[in-house]
Amino acid sequence: MNAPDLSNHEPFRWQQRGSSRVPFWVYTDAQLYQQELSKIFYGAHWCYVGLEVEIPNTGDYKLSHVGERQVLMVRDRVAPKDRLLDNGIRVVENRCAHRGVRFCQTQHGNARSFVCPYHQWTYKLNGDLAGLPFKDGVKDGDAVNGGMPEGFDVKDHGLTKLRVEVLHGLVFATFSESVKPLADYLGPSIMPWINRIFKAPDGAARKLTLLGYNRQRIPGNWKLMMENIKDPYHPGLLHTWFVTFGLWRADQKSRMVMDEHGRHAVMISRRNEADPGSAAAGVRQDVTEGVTSFKANMALHDDRLLDVVPEAWWKIDDPSNSGADITPTVTMITLFPSLIIQQQVNSLSTRHIVPRGQGEFDFIWTHFGFADDTPEMTQRRLRQANLFGPAGFVSADDGEVIEFSQSGFASKPFHRALVELGGREVGDTDHMVTETLIRGMYRYWREVMETDT
Repeated sequence: MNAPDLSNHEPFRWQQRGSSRVPFWVYTDAQLYQQELSKIFYGAHWCYVGLEVEIPNTGDYKLSHVGERQVLMVRDRVAPKDRLLDNGIRVVENRCAHRGVRFCQTQHGNARSFVCPYHQWTYKLNGDLAGLPFKDGVKDGDAVNGGMPEGFDVKDHGLTKLRVEVLHGLVFATFSESVKPLADYLGPSIMPWINRIFKAPDGAARKLTLLGYNRQRIPGNWKLMMENIKDPYHPGLLHTWFVTFGLWRADQKSRMVMDEHGRHAVMISRRNEADPGSAAAGVRQDVTEGVTSFKANMALHDDRLLDVVPEAWWKIDDPSNSGADITPTVTMITLFPSLIIQQQVNSLSTRHIVPRGQGEFDFIWTHFGFADDTPEMTQRRLRQANLFGPAGFVSADDGEVIEFSQSGFASKPFHRALVELGGREVGDTDHMVTETLIRGMYRYWREVMETDT
């Protein structure tokens, strides 16, 4: 008797005001998903494609994605005189300009040029067409057979080139000519938290070291992972490791920050000083009572998994409180639409969201450290990385619950999700008992998707 009246539902029309009640069809409709690809991933947004450290040498390349389109991040040749102004990083679409073939099939490699196997069209590292067989035809006595028509110019038939910006070793690309420069796109409230991780005290980019990858395919809508890392409500409830060992609890000093549009965000928290890593230490009953994931008697067989060592760069001038400083132990940065930057104590990674349809996405984890890390710190980062990734002690929960959510949406597409913890408004908070960051993302999503372009 309480079922909603769906007789007046209009496809792609969010009936209610605000962004605190999200229709399930936002996650399930195939036509809407195609519009998301066009307006978001291929529109006026910067998308993450990789880390500069992944392609250190001239000719190095890595396959990546912007939306569903496969791209190559490549290190081009740069003349010595130009190296101060040109880092040589190019991003081109992995699609031959001749017949559309995905010509590169290896995830990483080094090449002098790219050659399409179908008809041997050859491209420079920057995507320019270098040559093609029989462009001028084949001689047959005094005659010439075939050849490209008069006026054909190789300059007009290179690979699709994306705009590229590199921020402290993070590589972003876009198909848009109109999107703002990357720093403006990210905004002044988000940049200090990116700088904290990637910018050295002298202002240069910190030199990174690549520690490894995890990859998984999750049967859920791509936005669900963005939501998950904008949701401080769930970690101390869903994740046994977080609530039991004090890595994330509702009583911890926290802050939720977003950019002016609500699309990018940072979840910031500091582990309680009384939490040395045992389940019984520093526990407040009001944040664990009735929480089934809290395991009071749980103990580690290897304490090194939570061998947390504070790092000097954790402490920065507080962007929100002039003259004060702040020392988080966790920052989870979401850069819409495709990147999550994780600092969870000593573990560091980027997480790349690659949509594969309205009900599926690939999730690619790139674990990294710093070039000046001691061998002991590198091992510590690798051990703590066991909390994350497809089978991570923490992150396995997220992939599973996203699958459960997608199944629920599919069975009742015209129902809605409720995102009203902390109210219906959108704004920064100084606690984690809120869903404001999710509301901010959907406020922005509506602006983009409901605008005719």
